[in-house]
Amino acid sequence: MQSGQGRFSAFIRPLHYLLDLGVIFLLAKPLFSSSSMHLIFCTYILFTWLITTLAIKFYEVYRFTPLLRILYVLGKQAVLFALLVFAFFGIIKHEETSTVEILRYIAWSFAFIAFAKIGIFNLLKKYRILLGKNNRRVIILGRNNKTLRLQKFFEGSPVYGYKLVKLFDFNKRDTHLEDIFKYVLKSKIDEIYCSVAELKNDQLTDMINFADNNLIVIKFLPDNKEIFTKKLEYQYYGITPIISLRSVPVDIPANKFLKRMMDIVISVLAIIFLLSWFVPLIAILIKLESKGPVFFKQKRNGLDYREFDCYKFRSMRPNKEAHLQLMSKNDDRVTKVGSFLRRTSLDELPQFINVLLGDMSVVGPRPQMVSINRVYAASVDKFMVRHLVKPGITGLAQISGYRGEVETENDIKNRVRFDIFYLENWSLLMDLRIIAKTIVQIIKGDSKAY
Repeated sequence: MQSGQGRFSAFIRPLHYLLDLGVIFLLAKPLFSSSSMHLIFCTYILFTWLITTLAIKFYEVYRFTPLLRILYVLGKQAVLFALLVFAFFGIIKHEETSTVEILRYIAWSFAFIAFAKIGIFNLLKKYRILLGKNNRRVIILGRNNKTLRLQKFFEGSPVYGYKLVKLFDFNKRDTHLEDIFKYVLKSKIDEIYCSVAELKNDQLTDMINFADNNLIVIKFLPDNKEIFTKKLEYQYYGITPIISLRSVPVDIPANKFLKRMMDIVISVLAIIFLLSWFVPLIAILIKLESKGPVFFKQKRNGLDYREFDCYKFRSMRPNKEAHLQLMSKNDDRVTKVGSFLRRTSLDELPQFINVLLGDMSVVGPRPQMVSINRVYAASVDKFMVRHLVKPGITGLAQISGYRGEVETENDIKNRVRFDIFYLENWSLLMDLRIIAKTIVQIIKGDSKAY
């Protein structure tokens, strides 16, 4: 299984986001005589900047994005920003600030933003060429005019950071999918570019299942048939059309930034106002009933199948099977305090530390034990897809009746189905609804919470 090596940079775009806002806030300071008015302006710009940049996809700049597209969104955002700034000063009627000063502020702000945006874009290109970093190892399946043109694009455009490892020709008799699968895993391939015209339907299905179950990105070069749904993502590399099978909304830098900010705010509030007094109380109760640590630490698989230490309040007596055997109903290993903690889901509260550390999110697919994950990865189709996003303290599957013990095979299959729906249809509003429904379930109680 691939572990997500060579993934797109996770921090450059959010930092770029913060850099732009920092410059806007800093350059605005001379426009105001009072710090309170400056703070009001910054708050106004923060929200309007988030809304407008999300609307025009200002920060959706990828390695294959043309410079003309960058210049277009820069111009569009500059106009929107100017209108918003003039609207603010028109509403507050701040007579001390002249129109010339406002225009100078807008010009300097966007001069810096444009310089930073284009500069970072070009710097990453140099970074990929000179240091050979931030690259994606790719293969192409099929040999025709489109795949050869894509091969030429990859080999002639190193600035985009794609390293073509091999092109497979299905016209050769010794080219088989099983051999390709072995080659992909052995060579640590990140992305597969597949010509639809070269493969039969059952072969395409096998390719999709293989990619899903091994966390490998698969994209398609379309033929001329109307066989694709509107939800598929359509892009151009040069003049070659590329179709991406699965779009994960939270991978969009702006969405990732917003989700992370929400995670940080909620986890900090939970730690300060809940864990700060709750931990000592629970620690005393746990210690009074049984010997052993207050916290239970267990290896779980998270984003890109990476292992991390997941924290919980200890709800069982110390035992050798804790890391191997899932808890069942009426499990005699569970203490009385532990039973209460599990029924109320309070045993999960220490996971807000995992959220703050960045291993988990407040909302996402529930992480499984490493030993159990290996079993499900081999037996449950598309189980690995749920590792395309961070695991969560709560999730869509959990509020939909699929929490607790896995009693039948359908339980885990339905969890996977809900987890995949969540990652493909994520929105901030969906997260808030899941959190609200989780709180209601905790108050009302859940028959599967034991």
